[in-house]
Amino acid sequence: MRVAVLGATGGTGREVVDQALRAGHEVSALVRRPGALPAHERLRLVVGDVGQHGAVEDVVRGQDVVISALGTEAKGPVTVCADGARAVLAAMNCAQVARLVAVSAHGACESRDRSLYCLVLWLSVAEKMRDKERMEALIRASDVQWTIVRPPALSNRAHSGAYRTGTGLKIRLTSKISRADLADFLLREAATPASTGQTPAIAG
Repeated sequence: MRVAVLGATGGTGREVVDQALRAGHEVSALVRRPGALPAHERLRLVVGDVGQHGAVEDVVRGQDVVISALGTEAKGPVTVCADGARAVLAAMNCAQVARLVAVSAHGACESRDRSLYCLVLWLSVAEKMRDKERMEALIRASDVQWTIVRPPALSNRAHSGAYRTGTGLKIRLTSKISRADLADFLLREAATPASTGQTPAIAG
């Protein structure tokens, strides 16, 4: 595949880029600075951010699928996921790229239930969750072939391949998924779409 990756220098994004290259795919990654990722013959870096529409269009143009792993460690009100969705959807429309796989979070939109997991999540990172919800609304209203993946807490454990996915998957306070396993699922969905128009959760 030819894969565009947003959020390529974050923990999940780096795993997506690394696994995609090891699988033989060609990757275009949006990065804030040159040299942000190790050089590779099948990796093309586009310098910019989601606020620069020209850079977003450049990274998306000619690709088979876009994987968005956008996120931030910033405190307070944040808009990176919604801004990224707005920019990438416009770029995909211009470039006629149809497929988008985006990382959200369990607890967004209708997956926000009365569980202890969601209560703790929203108490701790409510602004980030609101940003995820705005992102999801933009994607759902678009014409692209989308899958929104909702992981619980992320870890840096090694890739195991032993994970469960599904729209009815039960997420508990102790639920986790490694970034490596999340990246594996994102690339599987990109290559062989099985959850188009769906919002599967994932857990180890």
